[in-house]
Amino acid sequence: MNRDQTRINQLTSPYSPFNPPQLSLDFSDLLSLIWRIDRHAGQKHLAQYYMECTRALSRAFRFEQRSLGRVIRTTEPGRMYEMLGNVPFRETHRLSDASARRAAIQQLAQLRADVLSIGVYQHNWIVGWPGSGVQDLELRERIFATLFTALPSQYSHFGRLILVIDIVLQELLLGNRESSEFTLGTLIDRFGYPDPEDQRVRDLYSGELKDWAT
Repeated sequence: MNRDQTRINQLTSPYSPFNPPQLSLDFSDLLSLIWRIDRHAGQKHLAQYYMECTRALSRAFRFEQRSLGRVIRTTEPGRMYEMLGNVPFRETHRLSDASARRAAIQQLAQLRADVLSIGVYQHNWIVGWPGSGVQDLELRERIFATLFTALPSQYSHFGRLILVIDIVLQELLLGNRESSEFTLGTLIDRFGYPDPEDQRVRDLYSGELKDWAT
C-alpha cells in the first residue's frame, strides 16, 4: 500500500483509543478530527473525546490564539466545518478579500466533508447492512457488491482529493504551507493528547466516564 493510501486510511479512521493513528499527525488529521466532532455532535462523550484530540493538535501547531483556534474554541459541535469560513473575518489583516476566502473555505470544507462521509461509509454498518432484508438473492448480492466492493475500490483513487483539498485549506486558514507533524507519543507527552492506554480515555470514548476533567 503506498503512502498516500495509508494517509487516506488514517484520515478516514475513527482515531479511537482502540485503533489509534499509526502515522504522525499533521494539519490534515486536525481537519478530520474537527469533522469527527461535528459528526458526533449528538454523542457528548465522543464530541468531548475528539475535542480533546483537536485541542492537543492546536497546541502543537501553536494557533490556539489565532483566528482558527478561536473558532474551534467558541463553536459548538455540529457547526465547526460550517464556521471555518469565518476564520478570515477574525484576522487583523487581509480583510479586503475575506469574503472571497470565506466562500472558498466553505466550498472546500463541504467537499472534504462529503469525501470523508463516503470514506467512512462502511464503518456505519456493523449489522443490518443496507439491502440485507431484500428477499431476491441476486438483487441483494448486487447491492452488496456495489456498496462494499465497487465503492471501496473506487474510493482508493477518489480519496486522494482530500490530500489536495487540505493543502489549499491550510493556506486559506493558516496563511502558510508549513509541513509540521507530530508522532502520537509526542502529542501525548507534550501537548496532552488523550493517551490510548489510559483507561479513563477509553472509558470516555466508550461513554462510561461520567465526568472528564483534564
